[in-house]
Amino acid sequence: MSVTRERQLVETFVEVADTLVDDFDVIDFLLTLAGRCVQLLDVDAAGITLVDQRGHLHAAAASTESARLVELFELQNDAGPCIDCCRSGSPVVNADLAANAQRWPRFAEAARDSGFVAVHALPLRLRETVIGALNLFSAQSRVLTEDDIRAGQALADVATIGILAQRGLHQAELLAAQLQSALNSRIVIEQAKGVLAERRQISVDEAFTLLRDHARQHNVRLSDVARDVAEGAAASGPWQV
Repeated sequence: MSVTRERQLVETFVEVADTLVDDFDVIDFLLTLAGRCVQLLDVDAAGITLVDQRGHLHAAAASTESARLVELFELQNDAGPCIDCCRSGSPVVNADLAANAQRWPRFAEAARDSGFVAVHALPLRLRETVIGALNLFSAQSRVLTEDDIRAGQALADVATIGILAQRGLHQAELLAAQLQSALNSRIVIEQAKGVLAERRQISVDEAFTLLRDHARQHNVRLSDVARDVAEGAAASGPWQV
């Protein structure tokens, strides 16, 4: 692993650690981590899926809209690298989509249509507990090295620790509540992105950047800003066309 990437990895861990305060914003935490994965692992997009209290997977965060849509397609069809990773608790790496067309036919087609040629999935796992997966998407046929995989798994482990940080592993009902709260926040964020994109006539990715920048500049939770926009309470001021 190069000195430069070692430094970037350390800086990422420091940045993530700074977010782990009381009542931290889980979705913003995961979005930050997804963005850092793209920078550190030389992939084109990253996403994180979480398991809810019923054992169902949900798309919780993604670095781009195209990655989010591919993840949603995968979850709706119950087939793909993320599904396999979460069920087995083992990584799925360097999965060339052309070579895996028979293994995940519909997912492979959807991912290729979105511009991706290879995918990887790393488990969010602490001991025997799997709470989701970190998904990586590549637009070029670049193989992840052992160093890449170790770095990626380290980031997945950080995500796991962050989600479990304020909850004891033996307090299952509290863990389920936190995960469900994060997933509910994600729904509101997606609604706000659509409202703002239509209102401003911009892309969904650009709308999300506006929401996140506003939340950080005003030191408020991303989900609270999104709720105001989605419910029309923020139609004026910075959100006015």
